[in-house]
Amino acid sequence: MELIDLAVEKRITDLSFVATVGFFDGVHIGHRHLIDQVKREAERHRLPSAVITFPVHPRKVLQKDYQPALLCGFDEKIEQLATTGIDYCISLPFTVELSQLSAKEFMQKILKEQLHVDTLLVGYDHRFGHDREDSYPQYSQYGKELDIKVILATELQFEGDDVSSSQIRRLLKAGKIKEANELLSYNYRLSGKIVEGYQVGRTIGFPTANMRVWERFKVVPELGVYAVMVHLRDLIYAGMLYIGRRPTLHSDSEVSVEVNIFDFHGDLYNQSMSVEFIDFIRSDRKFDTKEELVAQIHQDKETVKQRLKNKK
Repeated sequence: MELIDLAVEKRITDLSFVATVGFFDGVHIGHRHLIDQVKREAERHRLPSAVITFPVHPRKVLQKDYQPALLCGFDEKIEQLATTGIDYCISLPFTVELSQLSAKEFMQKILKEQLHVDTLLVGYDHRFGHDREDSYPQYSQYGKELDIKVILATELQFEGDDVSSSQIRRLLKAGKIKEANELLSYNYRLSGKIVEGYQVGRTIGFPTANMRVWERFKVVPELGVYAVMVHLRDLIYAGMLYIGRRPTLHSDSEVSVEVNIFDFHGDLYNQSMSVEFIDFIRSDRKFDTKEELVAQIHQDKETVKQRLKNKK
């Protein structure tokens, strides 16, 4: 996949595309179903396929204090889009001026004149334009006037329900990792820098690496203990991750993300780490004594090992 950044390249002159437009947060199975249709149509027309997306959430541009709950940052989104087999990803900066275009103006000025889109696939529930009142019938009519073929994409349902980024966010917030991963088509991840913590874990036999997540708006799953695979220094380790406020030991107001990496010894401070969520083990809770907490962590570790068998 080739990335075209329109913040650098203002206009595309030598290509014409079969394309679709969207934010594509998470690049989940619904998005992949749409992209598969783009690819098939592109092959039929013998044209390159393209996804047109935005580097920043549109509402963040229009509302400075808006805090989007993201399934992936821009770099991770590009990484996932590359796995779909699409030919091009076109990064279109979302601006206030862009938001003020009507659907027809967007199709004419951006899709036709700037990007030379030959065929546009529209998601079944997708809306664009400043008023967001138009839908496929209007897009199709505008397409005829502008010589852009507009095709209504089929929707994907999973177990009788529509697949959406909002649905996956709800699953993550409920600790339903397996269900979220199934809709994503890959294991949900958090990535960040390892920072110094309270160093209490090592005093109870479970040293942890405390993570400061890179993407400030990324969804952090439900508080609790998780089975994870840890990506560190180009190697992968099994691990047990905790998200919570340490109610037994500290009762912090700030949520901590820390992982006990199995079979690893060494200094990790200031290094980058990525954790891949495999399964939810239990919710966070306060224990009456430190001894009860330690006994539960030992039990958690055995449970995690069972859940992670054959995952490497």
